[in-house]
Amino acid sequence: MNQTAALLLRQAVRRTQEGTRDRAATGRGPEDADDVAGTYSTDGALGFDPLPLLRALHEAGSHAVVIGQVAGIMHGSTELTGDLDLLWDGSPEEGRALHAALAATGCTAALPALDQPQVAYRVPGVSGDLCTPALPWGDMDVTACLAGAVSTRDPAGFDVRYVDLDDLIRMRRALGRPKDLRRATELDALRP
Repeated sequence: MNQTAALLLRQAVRRTQEGTRDRAATGRGPEDADDVAGTYSTDGALGFDPLPLLRALHEAGSHAVVIGQVAGIMHGSTELTGDLDLLWDGSPEEGRALHAALAATGCTAALPALDQPQVAYRVPGVSGDLCTPALPWGDMDVTACLAGAVSTRDPAGFDVRYVDLDDLIRMRRALGRPKDLRRATELDALRP
């Protein structure tokens, strides 16, 4: 299994931490991100470290798939982010695995009820959204993104599942926000 995507993510985590080291908190969370700059300009980027949660997902047997800009980074995008969004199938089994991973990484509030197509979460180092295929993605059915996900092996010994490049580009275009369209163009240029 290739480690390149995991190494790209580790580099981005370091760059984010270095780039925000002297930034003061503003009270703006990921939900306050604008459609151009994204979550890197919010407090979500302060102390950003999704790796403990990604390890916990692996250890809990989760099949959740990294989507959004973290997946973009894993495919070679150089644009940083401040949140980690995950796509999961909405099943009770996967819900239990997600809850186990969130609990293991110190979920900062009560464990979220996973009965909606999109649910926010927060653990030390990262926050984001847990999304199911029931969440509207424009004209795209993202169910196939779960089966088509690719994996990378982190040097610390855990696997990370993330959305395939073609699926991520389609997801970006389906959402259609300025940052998504810009990032889709960047990702399109990264195709082998």
